[in-house]
Amino acid sequence: QVHLVESGGGLVQPGGSLRLSCAASGSIFSINAMGWYRQAPGKQRELVAAITSGGDTNYAASVKGRFTISRDNAKNTVYLQMISLKPEDTAVYYCNVAGLTIAAMYFDSWGQGTQVTVSS
Repeated sequence: QVHLVESGGGLVQPGGSLRLSCAASGSIFSINAMGWYRQAPGKQRELVAAITSGGDTNYAASVKGRFTISRDNAKNTVYLQMISLKPEDTAVYYCNVAGLTIAAMYFDSWGQGTQVTVSS
């Protein structure tokens, strides 16, 4: 069992900043990819940013230059620093973590989601 706990969402004015965190716990042997997705009302869930175990990153074109994904391997935690937020960034943000459990089973877990609202 792998459990993810997200934090850091909230209401922010346009141009503001937020930092999301997602901590993974449980029977984890290793973590490969970690990522953040978002889903706005009436839209499909989309990839925002991802980071590999080696630190390679990938961003959606709409957030490149404004969002930064990072990870702390010692804490099994992934972060999403968001600056210059826009109203169109409003969505529920979900973290996703994939890897191997201690029992050598592959896992692909999702967080519960955290609401980010950008509005004046």
